[in-house]
Amino acid sequence: MMSYAEAIDYLFTRLPMFSRLGAAAYKKDLTNTILLCEALGNPQQHFKSIHIAGTNGKGSTSHMLAAILQTGGYKTGLYTSPHLKDFRERIKVNGDMCSEEFVVRFTERIQPLIESIEPSFFEITVAMAFCWFAEQQVDIAVIETGLGGRLDSTNIIRPELSIITNIGWDHMNMLGNTLPEIAGEKAGIIKKGIPVVIGEWLPETKPVFEQKYATVNEELAAKPTLVFASEERWVSDWTYEHHMISITIADKHTDNRQHFQLDLPGIYQHKNLITVLAAAHELEKQGWHCALPVIQEALKQVKKKTGLHGRWELIHQHPSVILDVGHNVDGIKAIREQLEHCNYQHLHIIIGMVKDKDIDAVLALLPKHASYHFTQAQIPRALDAMSLQQQAAAFELNGPVYTDVNTALQEVRTKAASDDLILVCGSVFLVGEVG
Repeated sequence: MMSYAEAIDYLFTRLPMFSRLGAAAYKKDLTNTILLCEALGNPQQHFKSIHIAGTNGKGSTSHMLAAILQTGGYKTGLYTSPHLKDFRERIKVNGDMCSEEFVVRFTERIQPLIESIEPSFFEITVAMAFCWFAEQQVDIAVIETGLGGRLDSTNIIRPELSIITNIGWDHMNMLGNTLPEIAGEKAGIIKKGIPVVIGEWLPETKPVFEQKYATVNEELAAKPTLVFASEERWVSDWTYEHHMISITIADKHTDNRQHFQLDLPGIYQHKNLITVLAAAHELEKQGWHCALPVIQEALKQVKKKTGLHGRWELIHQHPSVILDVGHNVDGIKAIREQLEHCNYQHLHIIIGMVKDKDIDAVLALLPKHASYHFTQAQIPRALDAMSLQQQAAAFELNGPVYTDVNTALQEVRTKAASDDLILVCGSVFLVGEVG
């Protein structure tokens, strides 16, 4: 029998892995996932689910919804990607990672099929998650897409609800070069007879969602709900203190106000919250226990209930060290907005990126007044730190190069004043390597 370390090594080295390789590992159809799940007895048909796509915010939205369902008393599966430290972070039930024994058992069981159909790493992890949720007999599982939606391996489920958080610029080499094209890929999770919640939308993306919804539900006399969350609620007030954000949400139709406290301190979470509230409302209409007191209790302890990390996460004080997985244009805009509400003497930014991002667009957004420290994650897809340093110089962002993030962090912490702020960002993989 394999050990857990051997099973993980086999999965990471044998299978094409998007996080390491990039586009070369992206499979453009669902054939392998369907074959894998059929061989496993179609586990995805043995539990209820919620499906979430979007450029940004889908991870936080997934974790908030999972926390709400757990607080409501449901045994809740949560599938997200990528992981930061431990592969098993991708597959959780009520906040607990799947067991090492299960990963080994699954890998050994599926090995002959891996050899014959050569699936990607993501395809295998999706099948693994579905098997764990079926085996654990979850009441419901929150399933986050990896890339896009239409051809994403997760898109073989028939959920209770489909959610698209927002559309922005990311993975253009695979999803399309215009926002309507990217929206079209995300809209691929909209299915016949299934209610849909759209979070943020733009004038050029809204018709894409409406058209897809109309097409798939054309034959139905009784149409499912299509909700544009920002047309239902708005943020009337918010405050940020003690690394918690307090938000007052107003109903656009009645002007009723409801107050929420989030343990996810990113100011950008107010956009995700509006989406989450629309989703919880839809679920409650279906009979799920998602009443206001449940939501309020859950949102105060999302990190504790689900183990979410890397979203404006404070890991050290004096100086403050913050980790944020923001890595594309919208993610960096959110970080900039957050920084405007922080008090610090001097800002140090430790940054590393991967090659397939729009690096110049990100560099153009970064604050000029910070000190920069360039590094790279230890994966083939990482942009080498020297190249990043050279590209950044064109935007008047200058600083030294470090071989890895922990060396950079150690040195910056030594030099920083106690009321400085050190931010690590630019790549999920870089944040994951902070030890």
